[in-house]
Amino acid sequence: MIKKLIVGLFFVITIAVMGYLLYPLNKGSIQNSEQQQKEYYTCPMHPSVISDRPGACPVCGMALVKKTEQKEAESEEMTMLHSVSLSSTQRVMANISVAKALRKTVSKDIQAVGVISYAEPSYRHISMRFPGRLDKLYLSYTGQTVHKGDPVADVYSPEAISAQQEFLLSLDSYEQAKQNELTFSTSSIEQMLEQSKHKLLQWGFTEEQISRLKETRKINSLVTIYSQISGTVVKKSVDPQHYAVSGEDMFDVADLSTVWILLDVYEKDIRFVIRGQSAQITTEAYPNEKFKGHVVFIDPVLNPETRTIRVRTEFPNPQGKLKPNMFVNAKIAIPRANALVVPSTAILSTGKRTVVWVEVKDNTFEPRDVVVGSTNEGFTVVLDGLKEGDTVAETGGFLIDSESALQQPAAADQHAGHVKKEGQ
Repeated sequence: MIKKLIVGLFFVITIAVMGYLLYPLNKGSIQNSEQQQKEYYTCPMHPSVISDRPGACPVCGMALVKKTEQKEAESEEMTMLHSVSLSSTQRVMANISVAKALRKTVSKDIQAVGVISYAEPSYRHISMRFPGRLDKLYLSYTGQTVHKGDPVADVYSPEAISAQQEFLLSLDSYEQAKQNELTFSTSSIEQMLEQSKHKLLQWGFTEEQISRLKETRKINSLVTIYSQISGTVVKKSVDPQHYAVSGEDMFDVADLSTVWILLDVYEKDIRFVIRGQSAQITTEAYPNEKFKGHVVFIDPVLNPETRTIRVRTEFPNPQGKLKPNMFVNAKIAIPRANALVVPSTAILSTGKRTVVWVEVKDNTFEPRDVVVGSTNEGFTVVLDGLKEGDTVAETGGFLIDSESALQQPAAADQHAGHVKKEGQ
C-alpha cells in the first residue's frame, strides 16, 4: 500500500514539473499567436467604423462584424539569404557560370511614339498679292508637284493693269528727261521709275515679265503668277473664275524632302534628351526599313494629360516614303560612357529588391543588393552594389537562391525535428 502511494506521488510530481517547464514555451507560442492576430469589429456598410468590442454601428445601426487582422512578419527578406557553398558536382549539375563586372560604353534607348508632320520652314502659302479674277489655274488638284518658277494662275486684275501703266509712264518720263538732258528732274523721275518697278516685283511680277513689258510697251490684261517655292500642293483653296482679294491664300505647298516627326517622350526620360541626338524610326508601311534623323527641339511645356513632352525631330525624306500624319515608333539613343555592367541574366528581381550572387571564394556565393539602370544588348548597368572585377553568377542564380533557402538554420532545425519525430 505504501509502495503504491509513493509511485502515485512520484507521478504527480513529475507531471507538475513538466508543466512548469513547458509553460514558458506555451506562453511564448500563445503570445506569438496573439501578436500575429488582432481581433476588431467593423461595420460592413461603413468600414471606417472600427471598435475593439461588439456592438452597433453608430451610423446605420447595423451589428458590427468581427474581423481578424493578420500582422506581417517583421523579418526582412534578405535576412533569410545567406552565403551558399556548393561542391564542384553541385556547381556542374546546376549549370552555374560566372562573369566579371566590367566597365563598358553602353547606350540607353528611349522608346517613344510619334506622328509625321510638315517641316514648318518648308511649308508656304501661295497667295494673291493684288485683287483679281482667276481666269486659269495651272495647279488643279491636291498632291500635284510644283517647282519654283512654274506658272500657278492667270489673273485678270484692273489694279495690275494700272500698275503696268504706271511703270510705262514712269519709263517714258525718264527716257524723255534723259534725252533732253534735264538733269534737275532726271533723278526724281528715276526714283519714281524704281518705285513703280518695285511695286510690280512686290506683286509677284518676275524680272523677265518686267523686261518684256519694257521692251514691248504692251500691257498684259492677264497676268501670270509664278510659284516662288518647290514642293507638293497639300491644300487647294480656290477654283477658276474665283475673284480673289489681296492676301487670299490659293494653295498651300510643302517641301516634303524634309519632314518633322513629333515624338511624345515620358517625363522620366526627358532629362536624357538633348538637341542634336540621333533618332531612329520604323513605320508600319515599311516595317523592315529604318529611317535616321536627329532631335531639333524639345517642347518647354509638359502635356498634363499624357505626362509627356513633345520632342521635335527632323528626318530627310528624299524618296517621299515618310507621309505626313503617319504614326511611327521611335528610338532615341542616349550614350552612357564607361558604365559598370553585368550580364542581364545575373540580375534577380525578388519584387522588393534586386539581387546579384557574387562568388566571394571558390564555389561560395553571397547575395548583394544592387541598384540597376538601363538594359541594352544583353547587359544591365549597375549603378550601386558592385565594384569592377566582382565575379557574379551569370547563370544558375535562381538555383543558388533556392539552395540558400534550404541551408537556412530555421529550415535545418525544422528538418532535424522532423527526422527526430520519425525516429521516435
